Amino acid sequence: MDTTNEKRPQHRPAARSPLDSAIILLLLGTALLIYWLSSTYHPTWTAHWPDYSHMVSSLPHPGAWLRWVLGDISEVAFYKHEFASLGLLAGGYLAYRASRMGKAWQGFSICYGSGLWPWVVTSSLLGLLLSNLLWGWTVSADQWQPTFAAFVSLPAAMVLMFGAGWKVTLNGAILGALLVTPSCLLIVNYVCNPLGLPAVIGNVSGMAVASVIAFLLCRQLPGLVKSEAVAKSPEPLPAPLKTPDYGVIWSLRRVLADFSEAPFHGNEWASLGLILGALLAYTLNPMSPAYGSGLLPQLIVAQALTSAIGVVVWRRQWIQRGWYPTYIPLVSVVPAAILTYGGSWQVITVSALLGALIAPPLACAIAKWIPNDMHPFVANVLSMAISTLLIISFIGHFLID
Repeated sequence: MDTTNEKRPQHRPAARSPLDSAIILLLLGTALLIYWLSSTYHPTWTAHWPDYSHMVSSLPHPGAWLRWVLGDISEVAFYKHEFASLGLLAGGYLAYRASRMGKAWQGFSICYGSGLWPWVVTSSLLGLLLSNLLWGWTVSADQWQPTFAAFVSLPAAMVLMFGAGWKVTLNGAILGALLVTPSCLLIVNYVCNPLGLPAVIGNVSGMAVASVIAFLLCRQLPGLVKSEAVAKSPEPLPAPLKTPDYGVIWSLRRVLADFSEAPFHGNEWASLGLILGALLAYTLNPMSPAYGSGLLPQLIVAQALTSAIGVVVWRRQWIQRGWYPTYIPLVSVVPAAILTYGGSWQVITVSALLGALIAPPLACAIAKWIPNDMHPFVANVLSMAISTLLIISFIGHFLID
């Protein structure tokens, strides 16, 4: 729920935990490591930053691998760049600290007000690292692979579903690397590529299949996520005293927050960091983000458009439910259409409109069939797969041919 303009009770600011400090050091250390490694593997850049093709052609150089792994963090938005990734993490940390201190400018409470952001990010990052260690050998200069999948799926969903603690965090990361990434690899390489379908269909289908298997495994083996000792729950956020007005300002903020909804952040600051990082990358070298397509501006405009249409059309659903998956076409239908058919205004408009009208209600319809012991994001990724397949086929048949 929107809590930006609400009056909050006075309370002591939350102390910084060791996990918070570790995340700060990780961000700073990663930035320095990028600078050092990148300067060692390409001393004479043709632009102010090496492009996407140079990164993949330089594999397995450590600098190229670092860029690839970091790029995985922002790949769910189709930006695939280390600056966008670091911007997402930095913005997310800012929003988390603001929420713990009850700041009025925090925006939508990150991670849905659960207070679990450090654990969500830790599990997601560990799952990402394990995925690249186990499956990075499949990546080559000519063959993209979905090594990013674990970062935006099962690990975070398990933390949000079962709570804080190292048991859930580590098991979520391990299951993400062992189940999600190989499922995506199989569907992308043996279904999508032979049929000429956008890879995003295989990515989200693999996330859905693997996550269902993982949640069934947790049902049969509850020790994976539960223990005799009860884990200390994060300090709850102050209870909202005022409902949002769902007006113009709220709508604009909601559109911005949708950009970081897929990695389970759903916050304006996280989204702003993501977008600014991507735009910085584009400024330094237009062929560096978004897989070197040069289509980043069209991509961001189309993503904002589809979210805006969804927020306006489904405003009553937002009011009644408190949350509605208007972000779905932003990370599936729209980017797939633009990267497949180009950034013309026809492709942008049609994909944004159809995605906003079809994908969110489809996800809600599927969610009714999802058991209570499975995170509802499974319905969202299934909706991504189905709506992308339908709309991409429609655009290809009626708009392009």
